Amino acid sequence: MSKEEFNFTQAQQGALVPSAPNKTRITIRLDTDVLHWFRNQVHEAGGGNYQTLINEALRQYIQVQDTVLEGILRKVIREELQTLSQ
Repeated sequence: MSKEEFNFTQAQQGALVPSAPNKTRITIRLDTDVLHWFRNQVHEAGGGNYQTLINEALRQYIQVQDTVLEGILRKVIREELQTLSQ
C-alpha cells in the first residue's frame, strides 16, 4: 500500500468514544481491595457501573466534609460574636 491510498485530512485525534458531558477521563490507582469492594457491591445489586458507585461515594464524602466545615465555621462565628458582645 502506498501513502496515496490513505487520506487523513478529515481525521480527528482523541478517544474513539467521546466522554459524556461533565465527565473527565483520568487514570487513577486504587487499592485492589477497594476496587473489589465497589465491583462486588455492583455485582450484588444485580448490575450497574462500579465507576458510578465510586463517584457517588466521593460526592457523599464531599458533602460530609462541607457539613463539617460549615459546623466549624458556625462555631467560630458564634465564639467571635460572643467575644465582641462582652
